[in-house]
Amino acid sequence: MLVETKARVGVFAIANGPYLPQFPSLVPEFNAQYAAFKEMIPDTVEIIDGGFITTKEEAQEAGNRFRAADVDLVFLQMLTYSTSLNMLPAVRDLDVPVVIVNIQKLKALDYDHTDIASWLGEGYACGAVGEVTADLNRYGKRHAVITGVVEGGDPEVQYEIEDWCRAAQVRRRFRDTNIAQIGRPYPGMMDLYIDESNLYRRMFVYTKQFDWEKMWAIADDITDEDAIRAKAQDILDTFDIEGGGTIEKVWDMAKYVVAFEKWVKDEQLGMIASHYDGFAKGQAGKLDSMLIPAFSMLIKQGTACAVEGDMKVAMGMSILKTISGMGQLAEMYSIDFNDDIAIIGHSGSGDANISAKKPTMKIVPVFHGKTGGGYLTQFYPHLGPVTYLAITQDGDGNFRFIVAEGVNEDGKILSIGDTNMRTRFTCGARDFMNRWSEAGPTHHFAAASGRHIDTLIKVAKILNVPIEIITR
Repeated sequence: MLVETKARVGVFAIANGPYLPQFPSLVPEFNAQYAAFKEMIPDTVEIIDGGFITTKEEAQEAGNRFRAADVDLVFLQMLTYSTSLNMLPAVRDLDVPVVIVNIQKLKALDYDHTDIASWLGEGYACGAVGEVTADLNRYGKRHAVITGVVEGGDPEVQYEIEDWCRAAQVRRRFRDTNIAQIGRPYPGMMDLYIDESNLYRRMFVYTKQFDWEKMWAIADDITDEDAIRAKAQDILDTFDIEGGGTIEKVWDMAKYVVAFEKWVKDEQLGMIASHYDGFAKGQAGKLDSMLIPAFSMLIKQGTACAVEGDMKVAMGMSILKTISGMGQLAEMYSIDFNDDIAIIGHSGSGDANISAKKPTMKIVPVFHGKTGGGYLTQFYPHLGPVTYLAITQDGDGNFRFIVAEGVNEDGKILSIGDTNMRTRFTCGARDFMNRWSEAGPTHHFAAASGRHIDTLIKVAKILNVPIEIITR
């Protein structure tokens, strides 16, 4: 990605202190189990180690470390029974979910030959889960439980741990990067309008405002011809250009992409929302004509770029890009009632990673609904499962996720230069349209190949926003 972020995950384990002097063998047993558990956490995140805890004071120290690191998520390993006092001070002042990892060492105890120490050390992780969740509920803390076994390996447990880490990466990306607003939203699209102060309050995302005059001048100081040539080749490798493409043909575009990449890094931009509605000539008009492929090159590298100034869909694209590696802008285009299929797509910038074949680029004299003309890009999303995510707001400014899963099928699509998908939903196209629309999304939403609702549920819990599932 152009701007790197790495989630910070708090990790600690608890056990009942009075057990340890009674059964000294438990100390090395629990230390080994805790060390093995930390090995299960992927290196895509930074571990903030709270340690193996048996006292209130140790829990308070873990809490200090977690707060100082601004952790995005906490994993709590249940080693055996423990009072909830060993847990609460570590998480009391945090506003992130606590994932209780209840993994038993053995698949089953040897009932005829198990003593108390073996039972407490190898087969009693589940004993205090209800106590811990009861107190997390009373303290208003978001939480989840993962139950499984160590012996023989447990792929479901490993997947859930990794999935929570993927979800935590969204919070870190929102906190560590900014969203650029260039210009303002498309006039009259009031579903796109947003209060930037409220956005920072509720979703941690800070808005940096930019005028088009800066963007028109942004490439003035780019003189490294080797860098421009390499980027021009990158563009040719990414797109098939109608009528043939050459280094010279995309030189100016490449120069702007090089400039945009530097701008993204300097400003720590994870998301961009832009709209231009004017009649620029000269250098400004040249940039306006090539923004769609230029921003597509940024999307490929991890910075979500949304058209029509839609900051909420830029966030949705960023979320899907973070958890799945792709984030495409979309909206409802049409319904094929003959095939019971929803036609979904959008003109404008897109993500090459969602395309099953090389995307195309062509010049058109008119952008529909916008002034001027220029380059359009068309992507060809993979057939098979697809996930849609809309981010909307209620009247009090609270954000909400609306999600759906469907299946992209082969068949005819429009040939107007826009990305299109033929999506079948289990509820049918007519009911999907009704249910989706009645949920109150904006008219834009984000798309990614694959099924991602389970991960989005975790993202919603981490960001503390409600999520509505339309169909899956």
